[in-house]
Amino acid sequence: MKILDVLRKEAVVVDLKSREKKGAIEELAAPLSALSGIARKDLVKVLMERERLGSTGIGGGIGIPHGKMKGIESLLVGFGRSREGVNFESIDGRPTHIFFVLVTPENSIDIHLKLLSQISRILKDDLLKQRLRNAGTPDAVIEIIREEDVGF
Repeated sequence: MKILDVLRKEAVVVDLKSREKKGAIEELAAPLSALSGIARKDLVKVLMERERLGSTGIGGGIGIPHGKMKGIESLLVGFGRSREGVNFESIDGRPTHIFFVLVTPENSIDIHLKLLSQISRILKDDLLKQRLRNAGTPDAVIEIIREEDVGF
């Protein structure tokens, strides 16, 4: 599976407005809600519950909010970019600019971990991160990811 097997262009937000964690998660959840029919508040609840266990801001300007949800059939994946940066309580204390959001069915532990690993792997490339930070359109984001998305 590749990231682009589950990330749809409609779930790419290239201009997050919020500068704080909950607002950014609400913005990231909006297109996933529209695509899936799941209430945005329910997606936000799942993601914020996971954040209470510890921030998914992994440092280096990256956040990967994720959670598991009962009653969904397929993976929901989104991407967001903040020009200004979000106070996401990252482990390095710095603002977060690039987000991948992942909501998986409650019983899909294997795919959840593999997809998190795949996202983390491509985000180790500093040039790729810079290109994502500079991407101006959802199409540009998709193309940048496509170049590195080897799958698992």
